[in-house]
Amino acid sequence: MSKHTFIAFDLGATSYRSIAGTLENGKVSTQEMTRFPNGMLQMFNNFHWDVFQIFESLKQSLATCAKAGLKPESVGIDTWGVDFGFLGEDGRVIGIPFAYRDPHTNTIMPEYFKLVPSEKVYGLTGIQFLQFNSLFQLYALKKNNVAVLNAAKDLLFMPDLLNYLFTGVKKAEFTIASTSQMLNPATMQFEKQLFDAMNVPMSLMQELVLPGTFLGPVTDGIAKETGIGKVPFVTVASHDTGSAIAAVPAEDEKFAYLSSGTWSLMGIETRKALISPETFKMNFTNEGGVEGTFRFLKNITGMWLLEQCKKEWEKSKDYSYSEITSMAQAEKPFRCFVDPDAPNFMNPENMVEAIQGYCKKTGQSVPGTVGELARCIFDSLAMKYRFVLDQLRSVSPHQINKLHVIGGGSKNALLCQFTANAIGIPVVAGPAEGTAYGNILVQAMAMGHVKSLAEIRQIVRNSVETTTYAPADVAAWEAAYRKFSEVTAK
Repeated sequence: MSKHTFIAFDLGATSYRSIAGTLENGKVSTQEMTRFPNGMLQMFNNFHWDVFQIFESLKQSLATCAKAGLKPESVGIDTWGVDFGFLGEDGRVIGIPFAYRDPHTNTIMPEYFKLVPSEKVYGLTGIQFLQFNSLFQLYALKKNNVAVLNAAKDLLFMPDLLNYLFTGVKKAEFTIASTSQMLNPATMQFEKQLFDAMNVPMSLMQELVLPGTFLGPVTDGIAKETGIGKVPFVTVASHDTGSAIAAVPAEDEKFAYLSSGTWSLMGIETRKALISPETFKMNFTNEGGVEGTFRFLKNITGMWLLEQCKKEWEKSKDYSYSEITSMAQAEKPFRCFVDPDAPNFMNPENMVEAIQGYCKKTGQSVPGTVGELARCIFDSLAMKYRFVLDQLRSVSPHQINKLHVIGGGSKNALLCQFTANAIGIPVVAGPAEGTAYGNILVQAMAMGHVKSLAEIRQIVRNSVETTTYAPADVAAWEAAYRKFSEVTAK
């Protein structure tokens, strides 16, 4: 079998990187070529993404790949969801994209629901209500009369914006557009009613395309500047979770997945969107996947809590994650719990104080040491996963016999074991690089080297080792779950 090389640009909220992927003999291998830090840019009281710096860094990545002698067949970009930028009449980027943690959407959802009731919004989109969804970001800009919206001709979601900067082609890739709460999964089109209600023209939006669509080659200027040549760009599952779920090494449909990182995204894969009064009440989302599938899931605040605590601890000592995990494992279990999705934890000035305040307010033991705080976070995350899995089981069209954990969190053996204990079914951990595998293999499918989503998953099974965690101490975890439920109900 011949060798095929691709470049994946995988962008996260805290870092982004370029990965070279090689498909050969039914296996895929990866090599990280470049990595850059990412973070929100604060200007006055607002938070933004420096898309210009990101673009410049990605061009450097192409140059690095070219100097290494790589001759990729294509390049694909995936990013986090919901955020977007604008182009003016002349096709130039105007303004700087807002970041989803910006406070300008803090009170906007109830304002929008005065225009369109929440039940109708969910019925049209099937998307979980989160204050930072693109719909609410766009309405916040309109309501606040932000100049960049008034001057905009085109809206492009983050991966689509970067694809445009490289190729000059404007499209809206299905999986990233589906995170916006502006797309109707039944019609597979943006929903005009939602735009009309806030008096924003739907002409801002681009033509929808599916994962695996050929966009076009890089511009002549970039080809020359980077030395990479006229390599084509392809739409992958441009929402990073969409790429990650494509790489779940499942053998059948009877699984749930947990994409574990700064955010935890837990769900099942379905052939059609699940939209009902029950799913509305439980606030589940239906996001697009590869081969027209839907990712029926819920967004859960994940390792964000630990990442932000670590920032506070670094002021006195820089603990490694392995040290933090060891200290957590040594602590007494179930001393205190938090709801990871409580508004207190969205973007507090001090996460340690936010967790301590939550525990004090709910009448629990207040964690003080690094180990106590980390144990509280790990216990709480495992219990939240149990809560969401119970909801999934109540509406799933098929049985759920195992949980596949992918992403960076799959490398945390302690959290994986806690999760198995809490949910009572095996947890299969890996791959940690699920997003990169999915990105690369969807490119391979676009180029005709892979035939289907099922074959993508077979290639992943051939390529990576996974670890299975069996449930343990189930009775103790069941009793602790009742305590978690009582605390979070407060």
